[in-house]
Amino acid sequence: MKRALWVLVLLLLVIPSQPARTGQGPAVLTLRQEAAVYNAWLEYRLDHVLPELMRQEGFDMWLVICRENNEDPVFFSLVPFNNLYASRTSMLVFFDRGAQGVERMTVSRAGIGTLYRSVWEPEKVEQWTRLAQIVRERNPKRIGIDTSETFNYGDGLTATLQKQLMAALPAEFAPRVHSAESLAVRWLERRSPQEIEAYPHIVSIAHAVIAEAFSPAVITPGVTTTDDVAWWMRERTRQLGLSNWFHTSVDIQRPKDSPYKDSPVIHRGDLLHCDFGLVYLKLCTDTQELGYVLKEGETDAPKGLRDGLAQGNRLQDIEVSEMKAGRTGNEVLAAALARAKAEGLRPSIYTHPLGVHGHAAGTNIGMWDMQGGVPGIGDFTFANDTAHSIELNVTAPVAEWGGIDVRFPLEQDAVLTKDGVRFLDGRQTTLHLIR
Repeated sequence: MKRALWVLVLLLLVIPSQPARTGQGPAVLTLRQEAAVYNAWLEYRLDHVLPELMRQEGFDMWLVICRENNEDPVFFSLVPFNNLYASRTSMLVFFDRGAQGVERMTVSRAGIGTLYRSVWEPEKVEQWTRLAQIVRERNPKRIGIDTSETFNYGDGLTATLQKQLMAALPAEFAPRVHSAESLAVRWLERRSPQEIEAYPHIVSIAHAVIAEAFSPAVITPGVTTTDDVAWWMRERTRQLGLSNWFHTSVDIQRPKDSPYKDSPVIHRGDLLHCDFGLVYLKLCTDTQELGYVLKEGETDAPKGLRDGLAQGNRLQDIEVSEMKAGRTGNEVLAAALARAKAEGLRPSIYTHPLGVHGHAAGTNIGMWDMQGGVPGIGDFTFANDTAHSIELNVTAPVAEWGGIDVRFPLEQDAVLTKDGVRFLDGRQTTLHLIR
C-alpha cells in the first residue's frame, strides 16, 4: 500500500499540472495534488523522523497544545494539509513505545485526519481531565512542552495553557515536564529525503519568476517602476497557484552622476536588486538576485559590476565551506568573516535556516546588525538534512561609476547534508541583463 502511495506521489511531482500553468512559466501541482504529496511526506516524517528526534532529545512524550488562531509554530508542520487551524483547544500527544514506534493521539474536538488517533469523547469527560488520564496511563519519564526563552519556534505553549496543563497533571508528573525547545527546532528544521529531492524544483520556480521579472517582458526602461516589478512578481506567484511569505522588494543602485537620483522609475544603466520568496508544498524559498539595465550600445554590464558579483560568489564559497554539522552559527560566522577579510573582501553575512517557515527554525549565521555573533540562536549547532538561505553581501567600489561603493546583496537556497552544502537550484553567477 505504501509503495503504491509513493508511486502516486512521484507521478504527481513529475506530471505537469495544466490548470496551474500560465504562459511559458513553470507548472505546479493542483491544490488537491499538492495535498496528496504533502500528506505522504508528513506520514513519512511522523513515522521515521519524529521517533529519531524524540530519542535524540531524550523525550518519551511530547505535548503540543494550542488554541484556534493562536497556534503553536510547530502545529501546522504536524497536521495534514487540510487542517488550516487548531479548532478550539487542540492537543497533540506523542508517546514513544520503543519498537512499536511513536503513538500519535489527539485530544481535540475536531479530527486531525487518519495520521492521529482520537482519544477523547467530549460528552463523557472534560478535555484536561482526559489528557491527564492519558499521561498517567503511559507514565512517561520525560515530558516535553514548547516553552523557550531563546527560540520563538520552541515557545508555542502560552502561559495560560501551561498553567492549565500543570494544574491538570498529577503532582508526581510535574518534575518530569521540561522545555522541548530543541525537539521543536530539530523537528522543524529537518528535511526528509523526499523533501530534499523536491526542493530544487521549488527553488527553480522562484528563479524562473525572477528571470521573467528581470526581462523586457516586464521592464520597459523609463516607464516601469520598482513597485511595478515587485507587484508583478506577487501577481505571477498567485497565477501559479502559490503564495508569498513576505512582500517582494525591488530596489535600484545608480552611478553618482545619474540624473535620476532616487526616482523609483527604472532607467538604463541601473543596477536592480530583488528579494523574493514563495511557498509551495509548505516549503519556503528566499532569493535575492541582481539585474542590470543595458544602456544603448552596451552588450554587457560594466566590469566593476561584474567583478562585484564575483566577489559575492567568492563570499558564498567561503561561507558554505565552513558550514558543517556540529558547528554553531557563531563559529561559522567568525571563521567565514575572517577568511573573507583576509582576502580583501568587505563582507556582511546574515544567513538563516529555511523550511516550513521563511526565517525558519535552526541556527543563524549572523544578522545584518550582529556581525559579531547572535546570542542564543547563533550558539545552536548545525544538523545534516537541513535547508538554509545563504544570505550575504559584499561592498566594492565600481570604477565605471566614479569609484563609489556599491552593495552586492545575494541570497540563494541550499541544503546541508553529510556530503556538504549544495545550492538547491544553482546560484546567480552572471547579472540578469535587461535590454
